[in-house]
Amino acid sequence: MKVSLVSLAALLGVAAGFSAAPSSIGNTRSVATTSLTSVQLSSTQVDAAPFAKPPRVVREQLPTVYVYDHCPFCVRVRLAMGVKNVKHLIHFLANDDIASPTALVGKKIAPIFELPEDNFVMGESLDIIAKIDTDPRFGPTNQILPASGRKDIKAWQKSVQTLLRTLQRPRYVATGLLPEFQQIDGRHAFIKNHQLPPYEKPEWKGDGTQENPGMDMDVKLKLYAEAMAADPTPLVEDLNARLVELDDMLYSEHYCSEGGFSLDDVDLWARLRSITIVSGVQWPSKLRSYMDNLSALGDVPLYDEMAL
Repeated sequence: MKVSLVSLAALLGVAAGFSAAPSSIGNTRSVATTSLTSVQLSSTQVDAAPFAKPPRVVREQLPTVYVYDHCPFCVRVRLAMGVKNVKHLIHFLANDDIASPTALVGKKIAPIFELPEDNFVMGESLDIIAKIDTDPRFGPTNQILPASGRKDIKAWQKSVQTLLRTLQRPRYVATGLLPEFQQIDGRHAFIKNHQLPPYEKPEWKGDGTQENPGMDMDVKLKLYAEAMAADPTPLVEDLNARLVELDDMLYSEHYCSEGGFSLDDVDLWARLRSITIVSGVQWPSKLRSYMDNLSALGDVPLYDEMAL
């Protein structure tokens, strides 16, 4: 859908701030009908068994994860806890909230994992996952296989980094729906600190010196509005072709690497989830099934219904 820059800027002034195994408790959920297109471009399917979800784990004092919804490192933890079927509380931090994470771990980072029964708090997504997957209080241990070290998927991720930043970052704030961006301060904090291509971080943020104070905030807001108003068709077509490449690397619709659900999936799916905020994406069928299957398994929703 094409929108004029004038009308979009008016919209974003409000929406994005651009102006001035089952248990007795149960674990069923519905999977929303996707609005994105799935195309029959998939490579040969592998008949692989899905991950066997363990019984629900409900501690008397529930653990809490402090996250941003869009953050792939936060999604790693949410996915892992969902796959292990550990009931937990989710505290969505406002993007401009410095005080809350600093009080917990001494600085503004996410995700943060809090275990009240131990008076224990920690950061770093992979460390948190290792904690919950080796502690028998959270069900069977070592269920998530180690990372395989696959270089092909890592190379693919690096190859689409600029493309995805260009498409995703303006849409995160433009939806007006993500919890970390519910107020203008949170939206502006994100825009202030997250550059759009072709700019690099030192040019965008500066280094705090008079010689390099960073880009003026009004310029950043204008660049985000222009990126959102631009016709995304060429970029989406490029992304569609790249997804076909990734589909060929995917082992099955249940996990990306042979052997079972692993940290490869934790990282890859967490990054791919943000693509569902982009309208018009055509997913190869195996890759689309992979996205839907892990969304249901981990109880982490996709962005299909709010895609722009």
